[in-house]
Amino acid sequence: MTLQEAMQAVEAKMYEVVNSDVGVLRDASRHILEAGGKRIRPRLLLLAYAANGGQKFDEAVPVAAAVELVHTASVVHDDINDHGVVRRGRPSVNAIWGRTFALLTGDYLFTKVYELMAPYRDLNVVLAEATVALVEGETLQASAVKENNFSRQVYYDIIARKTAALFRSAGRLGARLANAPDEVVEALGQYGFNIGLAFQIIDDVLDIIADSEKLGKTAGVDIAQGRGFAVAYAANGQPGGVAVVEETFDDPIVAIRSKVMRGGAIDEAYQQAEAFSQMAVESLRPLPDSPAKDALIEMAYTMVKRER
Repeated sequence: MTLQEAMQAVEAKMYEVVNSDVGVLRDASRHILEAGGKRIRPRLLLLAYAANGGQKFDEAVPVAAAVELVHTASVVHDDINDHGVVRRGRPSVNAIWGRTFALLTGDYLFTKVYELMAPYRDLNVVLAEATVALVEGETLQASAVKENNFSRQVYYDIIARKTAALFRSAGRLGARLANAPDEVVEALGQYGFNIGLAFQIIDDVLDIIADSEKLGKTAGVDIAQGRGFAVAYAANGQPGGVAVVEETFDDPIVAIRSKVMRGGAIDEAYQQAEAFSQMAVESLRPLPDSPAKDALIEMAYTMVKRER
């Protein structure tokens, strides 16, 4: 089985596992899966597996599918919290089925992760740590917004938990499935963690500079909700972390965007993302040269280059 075939198998496994006889759960789950997505996390897991000599992709496919379902469940729940109406270029689950069924669909996807991971024993701990961190990160984010304390330091703590932790688990799981030595498992975990940070920073930049059609989801949500890189940058140095903007605008989103664009936050964000990507590449030194390692290196640099 090639990597491309393994990715197709991941897709098939996700559809298979969400095939409920409860129509709303089945249809809503298929809706978000059919919208596609970047599928970076399962690809990372499979590449980490291959880079350590793993050849039986069919053994790694269910774990890769579980990691992607964690992410998919989280975006369904995000759209409830954010009132997002567009996700992956189509109406969100929340927009079509409403908040209650969107909440239940996200819960359903999370519980299907248990089903996929049941045969993998200790590997469940690795993924469980990531899902705990994800919920902690989302909670810290909501608390920071509520308490007007969205500083840059808080921002980095949040994205480390809500995004980078799941990337880290993908790298560690792939290496563990290939029976890699502990130091290599941790190296690939660090690789995943750093590209996860880079990914989220660029995601937040695109929330500022891209429109909804290009982005594939509702743009400007982070600013509107009082969070994200833009808000953290605008709030830096202000009492309580509150974003203070000198200009007068009718639209607060325009005001924060104006300060961020004028203040050089976009350039700073790209520099930070590039630094994290470079650290990710350096963490791959323990791995022998291989096409899979080359693909991991390319993935790290792609995090900064992407436009959606």
